[in-house]
Amino acid sequence: MSDHIQLTELREVIQGPLREIAARFSRFLAEAWPHQALVIFTLECTGRPRKVAGAKAITDKITIAELEKLKSTVAHEREPTTTATLGGTDRTVWTVLDSGGTLLVLVPRSPRTPFPQPALLAGLFGIVATSIRQQVAQASPDYLAESRAASTERARTIAEMAAAHETTLVTILTALRSTRLDDYHARLAATDSASAALVALRSAPKSDLAHSEEPAQSAFVRLRKEIRQMLRHHDVELEFVAPPKDAHPLPGEIAHAARAMTGTAVLAFTSQPDLARLRIAWSTDAAALHLDVRDRGSGHLDAAALRRQLDGRAKTLGATVEIDAVAGWGGRVTVHVPFEATQDHADEAVLSTLNRRELEVLRLVARGQRNKSIADALGITESTVKFHVAGVLKKLDVSSRGEAAALALSVGITATA
Repeated sequence: MSDHIQLTELREVIQGPLREIAARFSRFLAEAWPHQALVIFTLECTGRPRKVAGAKAITDKITIAELEKLKSTVAHEREPTTTATLGGTDRTVWTVLDSGGTLLVLVPRSPRTPFPQPALLAGLFGIVATSIRQQVAQASPDYLAESRAASTERARTIAEMAAAHETTLVTILTALRSTRLDDYHARLAATDSASAALVALRSAPKSDLAHSEEPAQSAFVRLRKEIRQMLRHHDVELEFVAPPKDAHPLPGEIAHAARAMTGTAVLAFTSQPDLARLRIAWSTDAAALHLDVRDRGSGHLDAAALRRQLDGRAKTLGATVEIDAVAGWGGRVTVHVPFEATQDHADEAVLSTLNRRELEVLRLVARGQRNKSIADALGITESTVKFHVAGVLKKLDVSSRGEAAALALSVGITATA
């Protein structure tokens, strides 16, 4: 491979969307540095610090803790070839630690293969690492889309884990504290709840929620069963109001999230010691699913804590949450979950289709600059600027520079950035 071809292909690596940079770099290195898996680890990308490509049997199991430990080892020993635990298995790896602290890890196809040209790889990776830092510093649209998507997904996952653990713990504590059960039956009920939670936890990775659809009534039946099971030893009267038979069907991820959010609200209400009655209702219209949980009690609901628990999933789905608690009157939680993604999320997704040069042009368009000043700023011709502007308008499906600028500004591409 000639130097010219190599540098031309490296330019393609750093020009595309940040979320795919590991895959592009892996393809670029495949011939000279044959490997099974590639990892780029950088804490600058707070949304997704672990960028991977290659064999999923390896990359899907690699943890942040393993990469932190490997990075510390590489920084201390400066050995390009080492043995490290990745994905729970000891492996021979080739490593490069950039001066900015970004780590590259390659799992060679054969552990006996010597590390080819480590100095050259270090130079190439230095360019890639610098490109990553620049994208983060400039907050380009594709970086914003990736970071926000990763952050909201992480918040959703944490919220789901917390809700599942809280449900299990409340069920166990309710059984142990129940005045209707003796010690033996209380322990038996607690054991059953813990066992069921473990089975659910182990089977969770096998479920695919994003590509399914569920009738609203069926989803509500499942919710009712889950709540009755959760509160079977709690002295509270439950009233369920199901959506009508002709209700809008629910996308799988919305049905799952709605059950989880309703369960979280129910748990918050049951933390009130004097709770006697709880009403749980779902309804739909053409645009959204509406959740309504209310009681007739003291109104001592911890609204701030409940909002923190619901916010991660709500932000991911573009849902709105309203919590009212009035002393002496009771509390009410309403959640409105739209069936379609919000415009902000859609805008971020479409911006992530632009390449690096198009993003640079869009940023200057958003500042109000005309073609000549853009050409001067980027060191290209006006005709090339016109070509890129046309490409931007086509990819964003807008008809004017003003619309493109407004869309860019809506997701954080500021005029002074």
